Amino acid sequence: QVQLVESGGGLVQAGGSLRLSCAASGRTFRTYAMGWFRQAPGKEREFVAVISLNGVSTYYADSLKGRFTISRDNAKNTVYLQMNSLKPEDTAVYYCAAGSYSSRTAEYEYWGQGTQVTVSS
Repeated sequence: QVQLVESGGGLVQAGGSLRLSCAASGRTFRTYAMGWFRQAPGKEREFVAVISLNGVSTYYADSLKGRFTISRDNAKNTVYLQMNSLKPEDTAVYYCAAGSYSSRTAEYEYWGQGTQVTVSS
């Protein structure tokens, strides 16, 4: 069992940056790939980024490459999402998830409660 708690969301102006954190409970954190997803109002949940068990491999949604960076610290049971050059269309609830190294929501077993990111123009 893994429990995930996101933090770091908030209101930011376009062009600004935010760093999201996702703290995991349990000793099995390092046995899971960790992903970030987001869901805007009225839209389906979409893939943002994923990082492998040991942090060596990462994969991003094409539209976000170069602006977002995923990382993890297995000693702290935490995964991060650094978001730069934010745009109003990045406004969404951001979720972290633990599961397989995948961009598909169905491949993830555990989900956090989400953190709101709002980007003003």
